[in-house]
Amino acid sequence: MLRLAVVLAEVIQAFSAPENAVRMDEARDNACNDMGKMLQFVLPVATQIQQEVIKAYGFSCDGEGVLKFARLVKSYEAQDPEIASLSGKLKALFLPPMTLPPHGPASGSSVAAS
Repeated sequence: MLRLAVVLAEVIQAFSAPENAVRMDEARDNACNDMGKMLQFVLPVATQIQQEVIKAYGFSCDGEGVLKFARLVKSYEAQDPEIASLSGKLKALFLPPMTLPPHGPASGSSVAAS
């Protein structure tokens, strides 16, 4: 049985390798915190870094392999706190921090009838 937490830890470690850190920094600089540009510049680099690690564990070395890996991780997140934690760390490496708009009556989003 594949030890998913080990693979996740290896993927996270790959992001801190000097050459990958430079690639990610360049991609983030090009994206300028714009979500559309993040998808254009950062996501492909992050996908390539993941592919380089997970291919050693039998996942195909393409986008489909990364999607299968992501689905497998997602399926275990609720059952295994270690996998959930590692998954969160991985996502934080390539997704910008998201600020959620305020919700509820205090947010001023209600419209008075006129």
